[in-house]
Amino acid sequence: MIPSVQGPAPDGAVVLDADAVDLFMPMSLTVAASGHIRHAGPTLAKLRPDAPMVGRRLLEVFEPRRPRGVGSFADLRAACGAPLVMAFRDQPRTAFKGHGQALPDGGMLINLSFGIGAVEALAAYDLTGADFAPTDLTVEMLYLVEANAAVQADLRRLTLRLDGAKSAAVEQAHSDTLTGLRNRRALDMALQRYAASREAFALMHLDLDRFKAVNDTRGHAAGDHVLQQVAAILREETREADTVARVGGDEFVLIFYRLTERRRLARIASRLLRRLSEPVEYDGARCEISGSIGIALSQDYPRPDPDRMLQDADAALYRSKRAGRARYAFAGEDATHRPDAGEPPARITPPS
Repeated sequence: MIPSVQGPAPDGAVVLDADAVDLFMPMSLTVAASGHIRHAGPTLAKLRPDAPMVGRRLLEVFEPRRPRGVGSFADLRAACGAPLVMAFRDQPRTAFKGHGQALPDGGMLINLSFGIGAVEALAAYDLTGADFAPTDLTVEMLYLVEANAAVQADLRRLTLRLDGAKSAAVEQAHSDTLTGLRNRRALDMALQRYAASREAFALMHLDLDRFKAVNDTRGHAAGDHVLQQVAAILREETREADTVARVGGDEFVLIFYRLTERRRLARIASRLLRRLSEPVEYDGARCEISGSIGIALSQDYPRPDPDRMLQDADAALYRSKRAGRARYAFAGEDATHRPDAGEPPARITPPS
């Protein structure tokens, strides 16, 4: 306990009992003339619940850092009145600022605070406003830390919402609303990116045959359903690294990343045409379509030009249509090809 003062108090002196000292200075230490800690304020004691300070030598618990040259309790007592900086010798090595006052019995009363290290201390220890004197600015610091944490949490939530809204807006701006495929803007961006990177790729232009007849005879709802089924097929037959875009009413462009082997592309085109020739059921009716394909390869150009490749693939597509539809053709070749029903389906593996 804090020693009581014997006899009448000197003129002008204020005598406080232990409870009052703990209230006004909850991070104070009372040290005996021998240098042993006689009392630790409740907040200071709370920082070392498993290692009580009372009974231990002050300089075994704390390392004096200011004033310099303090090697004993007598040195520390002799420096009373000078700014005091001490730190725990064990972990966490929290540092404190404070001041000391010599006591008549040869001991000291030392009052400590966290100073500018209050934020770190509050993070290291389970402290609340009740652990500090009502006038201690640490209480205000605690409030500011809590308020700042709440503001930061709100900002993070707002940022996440804004990022989500931005991503959704970007996704919507680059997607076809009916099929969920990429749109022309996204296709142009992908082509420019591939052309700039000099990565090999194949461009496949697909146009549906007899689609207008579906719209005219079954209605636009049936036509929309057919387009959605076509989109599902195109997604199933491509990889995540590929780009599939709807660029017109019944026109699609596929970009196969780092895939330019003609035989594999021919097998992919054959499989697509076979699947597109299967009737699509809608409202009890059969909607029959097919497809025509033109293919251009980046390796066939000294420097891939997206516009030129699209034109060449489009020209190959219309050669397929003029040859009887449900065919595919490569740009730069006169021949057109029908899908081979006996050919095994193409298997697209991710690019290495």
